[in-house]
Amino acid sequence: MGTLQVVRWPLKKVLVGGGIVIVALGVGLGVGLGVGLKSRGGSGKENATESSNVSNVSNITTAKWQPGVETTWQIELLYALNDTSVDVEVYDIDLFDNAATTISALHDAGRKVICYFSAGTYENWRPDKGSFEASDLGKTVSGWPEERWVNISSTNVRKIMARRLDLAVGKACDGVDPDNVDGYDNDNGLGLTEEDSIQYVNWLADEAHARNMSVGLKNAGEIIPAVLANMQWSVNEQCVQYDECDMFAVFAQTGKPVFHIEYPKGDSTDNELNVTAAQRDKFCTFSGSGNFSTLLKNMDLDNWMERC
Repeated sequence: MGTLQVVRWPLKKVLVGGGIVIVALGVGLGVGLGVGLKSRGGSGKENATESSNVSNVSNITTAKWQPGVETTWQIELLYALNDTSVDVEVYDIDLFDNAATTISALHDAGRKVICYFSAGTYENWRPDKGSFEASDLGKTVSGWPEERWVNISSTNVRKIMARRLDLAVGKACDGVDPDNVDGYDNDNGLGLTEEDSIQYVNWLADEAHARNMSVGLKNAGEIIPAVLANMQWSVNEQCVQYDECDMFAVFAQTGKPVFHIEYPKGDSTDNELNVTAAQRDKFCTFSGSGNFSTLLKNMDLDNWMERC
């Protein structure tokens, strides 16, 4: 394919606090959102947005496509998609690695397509890597020497992301999956805060909606109350493993799917290694699991998958 293939999976998360904060959502739900205090990247910050709500959103925009709760899906990011036969409603695939013809074929088969890109990190193998300025770049992402955190408030970074959204439009993506918007929860070297991520995620939503595309929140559970109204779904990784699925359940409560991934094999990428009955029970059966669109995946996010 002429591009460097780099294994992609989420930053390892470490649950450091068992406290639960109840957040009142200003969306007429009449329910509370339980937020667990945690840290992924050693920033040492506790949750600072427990009082945030959708009133922080200055401009709630609308999306053309809103998938429903329990929408079926497949995600494959390791390489250009080479299997379009999986019988699901939605595919989540890499924006850069896949041609418009692949997306067209999925559309012809009645699928919707979400296009993945990293919105919060610089990746040194992407074709637009030269567009970033030195001042845009922060620390190397822990465990990923090819990536660095970026200043999501930078005008230049936002111009780059706007061009990526234009690329998604050109390829006829139905929506986008902007990753790594939780720099605030990592040692980013740029002083990024939760408020920075709130403003950025809502900006991404406005820009995607203006291009007739939908958008979802990738992880970043702490900022859900302040961005929920602008999101069409959640893409969550490992909420069972880190005991935080209640944090993301509010999406389903508002009629929006939680595209949920668990990695029962841990770091193994062996497709011949079977998921045990105990693992399946753990990762597929949890409070509210019937409202989640759960996949069991390898951590390299290749084609292999099992549905709960």
